[in-house]
Amino acid sequence: MQVSPEQPIYSEAPLQLLLFVDERPSSRQQLPRIRVYLQELSGESQFELQVVDVGEQPYLAEHFKLVATPALIKIHPEPRQTLAGSNIISQLRTSWPKWQASIDTQRRLEEELAHSLEGEISLPPESSIRSLAATEEMIQLSDEVFRLKQENDRLQEQLLFKDRVIGMLAHDLRNPLTAVAIAIETLESNYNPQARQFKRLTPNLIVQVCKQARNQTQIINRMVTDLLDVARSKETEFRIQPQKIALGKLFIDVVAELSSSIASKSQQIQTDIPQDFPCVYADPERLRQVVMNLLDNAIKYTPENGLISISGIHRTTQKVQFSIEDNGPGIPEENRLRIFDNHFRLQRDIAKEGYGIGLALCQRIIRAHYGQIWVDSNPNGGACFHFTLPVYPM
Repeated sequence: MQVSPEQPIYSEAPLQLLLFVDERPSSRQQLPRIRVYLQELSGESQFELQVVDVGEQPYLAEHFKLVATPALIKIHPEPRQTLAGSNIISQLRTSWPKWQASIDTQRRLEEELAHSLEGEISLPPESSIRSLAATEEMIQLSDEVFRLKQENDRLQEQLLFKDRVIGMLAHDLRNPLTAVAIAIETLESNYNPQARQFKRLTPNLIVQVCKQARNQTQIINRMVTDLLDVARSKETEFRIQPQKIALGKLFIDVVAELSSSIASKSQQIQTDIPQDFPCVYADPERLRQVVMNLLDNAIKYTPENGLISISGIHRTTQKVQFSIEDNGPGIPEENRLRIFDNHFRLQRDIAKEGYGIGLALCQRIIRAHYGQIWVDSNPNGGACFHFTLPVYPM
């Protein structure tokens, strides 16, 4: 008989057992009783026992598919058998004779095999317990390979996204940069430094040129800000600095900023925000990003001469809801959750400008304010985006 309370003993005992225990007192208390009972049963028979702490070697518990502890497993000779629960000793009383019979059967088979291979070189069978260390190491390596594969897939996705963003960013930045350059060149070419005045440019035209340059630089700044924000890890805290904001005025300001895009498609903006609508408690710059993204999307997908509606309702004493409706193609129902995922784009939009990050950024901002954002169908066709925000405490 050989018993291994802590360290495995590598022997060729005909009966090899594993005893799994955990940190619970009820599990630990059975350990000495099972040892004593095994000694009483074995007599002159040899067996090999190794105790396994599930907390220290969870891989082995998973490998043997344990569902309860303590558990006593006969791993040699085959077939494997598991005794588990609080009545292992009573189960041993029934199983021990069968195990001894299987040892005799195994011994006869080995003798017959040795006789048939007489004169040939053969290796002794490896101890089943000796192979447990290798088994655990293989399981750990398998888990590590799986983890590295997942990490590799994530990095590959990030690299593909980076390449895609760089390509689109170079394309998208070219237009506003060109517009800014033209505005500056127009001012420079018509400026007379001696007279300190502009030639062939009326004051109204100068204002328009400067406004165009300012709008285009704001577009560039918004694009860069969105990319930097979305590049942050999901686990990174999204910081906000909330304050009292009249969101109705913020909508008006953003609509004015996007007026040239709206006019180019002859679209109409309809607002329904009550005069006594309460102020919200939010970060003005972050909220501006949300409104800008949602309105910019509505303009992009609403056809010429289409209608975009902006409305607000006071849902509860603590929450308000804002909605932006368009009469564009809408969002398929099966994609209404996925469109808020990072980098996700509808198949129909693959060829269009954009990074697939705007709505993901909106969701992060709204959630940072303890609000919700979602999309459903406009009854008249198109999409309707809603988001909630906390009311500024009075």
